[in-house]
Amino acid sequence: MLSGVGEQSPEGRSAPGAHGGPDVLLDPVELHGSVTDPVLASMTLLNDIVGRFPDAVSFAAGRPYEGFYAPESLARWLRLFERHLARDLGQGPEEIRRTLFQYGRTKGFIHRLIAAQLQQDEALAVDAESVVVTTGCQEAMVLALRALRRDARDVVMAALPAYVGFLGAARLVDMPVRGVRENADGIDLDDLQRQIRLARGEGLRPRACYVVPDFANPSGASMPAAARERLVELAARDDLLLLEDNPYSLFHAGGGRLPTLKSLDRSRRVLYFGSFAKAAFAGGRVGYVVADQPMTGGGLLADELAKLKSMLTLNTSTVAQAVIGGYLLENDCSLVRATTREAAVYRRNLRAVLHGLEKRFEAGTGVCWNVPRGGMFTVLTVPFRADDAMLEYSAREFGVLWTPMHHFYGGRGGFRQLRLSFSVLEPDEIERGLDRLAGLVADRTPVAQAAERFEPAG
Repeated sequence: MLSGVGEQSPEGRSAPGAHGGPDVLLDPVELHGSVTDPVLASMTLLNDIVGRFPDAVSFAAGRPYEGFYAPESLARWLRLFERHLARDLGQGPEEIRRTLFQYGRTKGFIHRLIAAQLQQDEALAVDAESVVVTTGCQEAMVLALRALRRDARDVVMAALPAYVGFLGAARLVDMPVRGVRENADGIDLDDLQRQIRLARGEGLRPRACYVVPDFANPSGASMPAAARERLVELAARDDLLLLEDNPYSLFHAGGGRLPTLKSLDRSRRVLYFGSFAKAAFAGGRVGYVVADQPMTGGGLLADELAKLKSMLTLNTSTVAQAVIGGYLLENDCSLVRATTREAAVYRRNLRAVLHGLEKRFEAGTGVCWNVPRGGMFTVLTVPFRADDAMLEYSAREFGVLWTPMHHFYGGRGGFRQLRLSFSVLEPDEIERGLDRLAGLVADRTPVAQAAERFEPAG
């Protein structure tokens, strides 16, 4: 595993370590497989390209809109939460100081406010004790998958393309992901049943299925109401848990909101992931999981996840929780109310992107795209290979960034597709970016057509 004895410096001498000896070199192949897994390198690679081309118009970032951020809001929300601790929870000065400055409760201390928000916005009546507040939704995924992965027979199902953060979380805990087809209505339920049967036929245990019912990242697909009902019924019939991730449902394009899977769940089959990254601000790194499944020995799955969290992050930042708590209090615990302006921006930008694509890519260009009913993303299919090398070419030669879709397939598909994220852009930037994208397509299409024409048969 270790090498480096006698390692030569550029000057030809052994490179000194902290104590005068040669530096130790670690071989990545001797570390956990996730270290060299392309899935985990995706975000780093994309961030690197974005950083090297700061003047490019970026359709790559899946960040929330930044136009309404005001640094003074943070202090205001913190004061609101401090007042809540004193007036509503009866804490004195010493207890308030301890709440804000000391290690906190592992499951978090804004769990009651989160439960109130779910009741108000999602018609979800959840026990506040079933809520585990996490360091971003990413931690919630890691905790849930770690708990469900008992041995090598366990697998998790997920529609492909899937959020790369979920694929990475599964890799970290050695939970294999079995891909399920996705169509315009979200996860293909017939293929899900087929994949469950195939996995069990191989001696595997499908433990859960990850699904984003509303405006999924990256595809933008949404599940109709009837499909949601059918999926919940399928989970109960096939003894499967559902991992519902819901970061985008607030941002519909005007057609109204559909019920969450959790609100349709009558047998506690659904673990519900939530986050304040898109609704409030991503820098807070506050997410949560509702894990109200009862345990045979008493208690809830949330209690088991808290045990894991205590050995991972100990507790979620008390200051970040307090700020998010104040944000919820200021908006009467309604994210629908809190995100009215942002939702209007995303609707405007979605219209601008779809209209801009129609203007630039007529029939016969070899370019097509889906038409999401909300969210932050749309997907283009192009007549050339849209991989990482092409992204760099696009940034360098045309000044436009996007996300190669193969990252969302774990490198097993999507090589002629790219994701456009429009959440942080203004209309003039969208127009400029689409002009540049059209230039890239015009530049690469003849090359791709020629390559196909002269490619040897077989």
